[in-house]
Amino acid sequence: MATSSTKTSPRTRRKTTAPVAVVGQARAQKTRDAILRAATRVFSRNGFAGGKIEQISKLSRTHDRMIYYYFGSKERLFVEVLETAYARMNEAEAELEFDLDDPEKALTTVVHFVWQYYLDHPEMITLLNSENLQQGKHIKKSARVSKLSSPAVQVLDQVLVAGVKKGLFRNDISARDLYIEIAALGYFYLSNRFTLSAFLNVDLRSAENLAHWKAFITDVTLRSVKQTNPTDARKASPIDVGQSASVGAPSF
Repeated sequence: MATSSTKTSPRTRRKTTAPVAVVGQARAQKTRDAILRAATRVFSRNGFAGGKIEQISKLSRTHDRMIYYYFGSKERLFVEVLETAYARMNEAEAELEFDLDDPEKALTTVVHFVWQYYLDHPEMITLLNSENLQQGKHIKKSARVSKLSSPAVQVLDQVLVAGVKKGLFRNDISARDLYIEIAALGYFYLSNRFTLSAFLNVDLRSAENLAHWKAFITDVTLRSVKQTNPTDARKASPIDVGQSASVGAPSF
């Protein structure tokens, strides 16, 4: 009996070791995710300087020491919050479906996505505002962020290439410039909506004005990339041929 017990005991321990390890890993990941979610809320509300470790641990129902255990420092936690914000936007964009046979519609889809994402994720804007106040000193330390920009720019590059091939888009627009244009048109409006509403004496947060701006930035973006007819452009120009040299016109 003793011999039999000795043989089965190690076997029993081997069976239970793996599940316990898996459960431990799952619990650790759950704790880490909870801290990251709480940190996103705290930093987006109070910025990096105003966001306190105690606030994050309380909101995540953990302890200060757990935050340092998983992230090392408040600064490193903030960097990961920024990285996660960019990564999630990329993941959402990767789910977009568009037909490159219709470049204008594809570009419209991207513009609408960026606009709606900013609307649905206001924490993205406040986090970026906070980091820009810090002159980007935290995000510069990220090894991931520069890589995270590639997918977003590549999407626009594909759309531009498709449009150029069909003779619809100009061939002198870079995907990077187009990305900044689309981001700026949506970001500036939403990040400054409170002051602009007061300054312009209009509620820029109303559903009507939000819909108007969505249509406006779509039109502006499409106009900026569309190929123009040189003949029509020449007719529309108020500059006489004799004046062209003074304004740096092409010499061909």
